Amino acid sequence: MKTQTKEIQENLTPKCAHDILVQGNKRFVMNLKAQRNLQEQVFETSQGQFPFAVILSCIDSRAPAELVFDQGIGDIFSVRVAGNIINEDILGSMEYACKVAGSKIVVVMGHSKCGAVTAACNHVELGNITALLGKIQPVVEAVNVDTSDMHDDVIEEVAHLNVEHSINRIRKESEILAEMEEKGEIEIVGAMYDVSTGLVEFL
Repeated sequence: MKTQTKEIQENLTPKCAHDILVQGNKRFVMNLKAQRNLQEQVFETSQGQFPFAVILSCIDSRAPAELVFDQGIGDIFSVRVAGNIINEDILGSMEYACKVAGSKIVVVMGHSKCGAVTAACNHVELGNITALLGKIQPVVEAVNVDTSDMHDDVIEEVAHLNVEHSINRIRKESEILAEMEEKGEIEIVGAMYDVSTGLVEFL
């Protein structure tokens, strides 16, 4: 598998970038990793990087984006935060990835059995976690379910809606990314990762 170069990146369309991720996840699910020389990729990327995607995902140890999409060194920008929420720093990172560094796709990837979403549904308050979960709270309230009825299916629904909420915030709060999407320069898309099967479903 070739290391990402400027030429490869420039010739990729957002659709091609999307397809690369889909095919990578298929390999991951089938346990068929692409052949890569990681030490060679370290050397080849030492003078510059040209990732084709930026992926916002949760810090959950079961959902590492590089592995889930079978990507190597220099292929993707990986942004991770509990609950795959949006804030100013994350938006800035995404803007850098796309506008400055040339990435073609922004993926917001939630996952099943998410601890942050579960905590938000249960109205957990603890130190700095409180402010973080507050960014998921509007989604919990939108589901409009009594706290006593917060069973697994409802929590999974909130996880899906939280991805959509984050995408809406990207489009609303980042003029740069919204304009790039409108011009067809990038794709902004949501996805859900199943921690039981390893499968990524694009939304």
